[in-house]
Amino acid sequence: MYTLKNNTLQISVKQLGAELCSIKSLKTNIEYVWNADPDVWASHAPNLFPIIGCLKDDGFIYQGKEYNCPKHGFVRNNKNISLLEKTENSLKFGLKYNEETLKIYPFKFEFQINYLLKGNALKISHHIINHGDEDMLFSLGGHPGFNCPIHEGENYSDYYLEFEKDESSESWKIEKDGLIGTTTKTVFDKPNRILLHKNLFNEDALIFKDLNSSRVSLKSKKSKQALIVEFKDFPYLGIWAKPNAKYVCIEPWIGIADSSDTDRNFENKEGLIRLQSKKSFNASYTISVKENDE
Repeated sequence: MYTLKNNTLQISVKQLGAELCSIKSLKTNIEYVWNADPDVWASHAPNLFPIIGCLKDDGFIYQGKEYNCPKHGFVRNNKNISLLEKTENSLKFGLKYNEETLKIYPFKFEFQINYLLKGNALKISHHIINHGDEDMLFSLGGHPGFNCPIHEGENYSDYYLEFEKDESSESWKIEKDGLIGTTTKTVFDKPNRILLHKNLFNEDALIFKDLNSSRVSLKSKKSKQALIVEFKDFPYLGIWAKPNAKYVCIEPWIGIADSSDTDRNFENKEGLIRLQSKKSFNASYTISVKENDE
């Protein structure tokens, strides 16, 4: 476990999976990150690479060969991630391809993630390198879970998600096998707001492909603090929790789970980044906290 602290926040990151596991306010002593209760959802904020969500039949086909890659990829819970650099306000971790990864993902990748703490904000930056001699295909995303409610006497239904812009986007329905279906549903109760309630995730996550906003805030009707996620580099957004659980995940994605009608050809998969040989790719999102007196 590695910790960074300034006058406002303290954050902790596990080396296993380079997973963020705490954002704590030093002003209010509030912990914002879900505690990974194994009886509910045993993660805090897994990192997603090189795929998002589920693959049809648990795999994909690339250049005529089938590869079986786990849901959300293989960075989360990965024991081979190394700490590359630690400074007073940042942590950088990395994972590079090896014989085992090439069996399930046929590209010579390098995955780096950097956590930078500044004021009331944590910037999470990704740096992906293609060491191979051909184009590399991948998705990338975050899956941070946030405590909800955070105050005694509050209920889950006191909270809502407020988007920076009015939205007409609908959520894509997820099939029972975790694949994206062909129908959508309306979830906004106001043009820029989604109310949280115990039945919101009965049909799995909310999946958005065409939001106008690149910032969303988790707010309460009864208290003034806000947790804000900015994700301008990520064109997709997932919102999820286990039904009746006391957290909500706000998930910036580049890419998405397989659609139910996919042909499983990796080169046809929706949302993938195509990175040329010896090139690199960068994307970041930010989690910030606004306290009652700010």
